Amino acid sequence: MSETISSPPIFDGHNDVLTRLWQKSPEQAHKFFLEGDGEGHLDLPRIKQGGMCGGFFAMWIPSDEPLNQNHESMQGDHYDLPLPPPVPQGDALNIAMAQAAILLRIERESAGQVKICRNAAEVQHCISNNQLAAILHLEGAEPIDKDFTALKVLHAAGLRFLGPVWSRPNRYGHGVPFRYPSSPNIGPGLTDDGKRLVRACNELNIVIDLAHLNEKSFRVVAALSDTPLVATHSNAHANCPVARNLTDWQLSAIRESNGMVGVNFATCFLRADGQMLAETPLQDILHHIDYLIEKLGEDRVGFGSDFDGAVVPDAIGSVAGLPNLRQAMSMHGYDEALQKKICYENWIALLSRTVR
Repeated sequence: MSETISSPPIFDGHNDVLTRLWQKSPEQAHKFFLEGDGEGHLDLPRIKQGGMCGGFFAMWIPSDEPLNQNHESMQGDHYDLPLPPPVPQGDALNIAMAQAAILLRIERESAGQVKICRNAAEVQHCISNNQLAAILHLEGAEPIDKDFTALKVLHAAGLRFLGPVWSRPNRYGHGVPFRYPSSPNIGPGLTDDGKRLVRACNELNIVIDLAHLNEKSFRVVAALSDTPLVATHSNAHANCPVARNLTDWQLSAIRESNGMVGVNFATCFLRADGQMLAETPLQDILHHIDYLIEKLGEDRVGFGSDFDGAVVPDAIGSVAGLPNLRQAMSMHGYDEALQKKICYENWIALLSRTVR
């Protein structure tokens, strides 16, 4: 790979590697990541190959009854996948702590190659020193007790981004189902506990992730939160009318708050037909970038790949395929300055104005 397509480095707004590794082997997870297991989308050898400099490492809590999110269920003219039931708080906390422990051990065993970061300055230092910058993220607040004790402990461990829900409803609010075609205006908004959670996160400088919220919950966060609005892994509803994508109104609110959107590589959120198909051209990613730049400005768009949590285009395949995306960006006409913004500078700037 040439230097041209292996740079600039990419800071990624969302991945699910901690969940994948926890499901495979909590005891050996750190070795699989550091040495490379060749499975899924992410491990350290392929991260180096692809030129990824860091990202948000999500803790996600699977249900006992998994979502039927296979290829066949997300094909056809329309689909509406039933969401699994909520996970009890105690069970969810055990899983979240196990996944956080995996990241902490990866850092400890990495011989300085991986660092858990808590602010923009630490991320920038890692990029300058060829270290992988990892920020801890919670996707769905099932692990958080109503007194927020777990929230404070996770914050001390490095938690800096939190999504109140992952699609299925919980104590704090309601998300959007995997439904196509559909507006995100589905169901009730945040609960009273959800509103308390937003305020608690504001006090701790934990950024609220809007990626899985329905429209009513989004509006509540927009009214309550005193920080920029951020959707770590979402796309434009105008290009792909799936419930998970953001409408023009939502994009306008994000722009007005000086927030940010990370473009999701999940093909069902990229394609105009909403299909979960790996045979998806990189042009679809560029189409969403173009639209988001039009609506948000070039300083508020980055990447939120959803690696290890979705089907991504064959042309990327895994994190090792990111040079193909850079090449496509160059061929599309993005100059070096714009590529740097989208690849990593915008996320660092967002961290600078949110995580103090």
